Amino acid sequence: MTRYVIDAPTLLHIVANDVHVSPRHQLVAPNLIRSQALSLLLEAVRRGDLTEAVALQHHERLTELKMRLLGDRVSRRTAWKIARENGWETTYDAEYLAVTKLQADALVTVNSALATKAADLVPLAQLEALTEDRD
Repeated sequence: MTRYVIDAPTLLHIVANDVHVSPRHQLVAPNLIRSQALSLLLEAVRRGDLTEAVALQHHERLTELKMRLLGDRVSRRTAWKIARENGWETTYDAEYLAVTKLQADALVTVNSALATKAADLVPLAQLEALTEDRD
């Protein structure tokens, strides 16, 4: 079983595009992912990119998606260290990288800014890896 960390934009992409994650893979993320995804949905509604009904449907789907959520002391401490070492203002992106370092095989993100931050810190995989039936 391959474990992939996904971030909130990737979670929303999976939900909006009905991406079927192979049962041979496990999705892993920090606890904050669902709150971040909800905030992104609200932003999309406020911009007029989504109707409220569609946003709430996406929210329902993302809560049903099977993911292992982590927020343990070691993950948080590792996120702190990553953010401090890289001079980042928050630990949000660092939490995804920490979980990748500690609990996963690679990070999958549709967020180019996060991918750039992650490039030298953790392994990255393409979105298509989530649907592949091989490890």
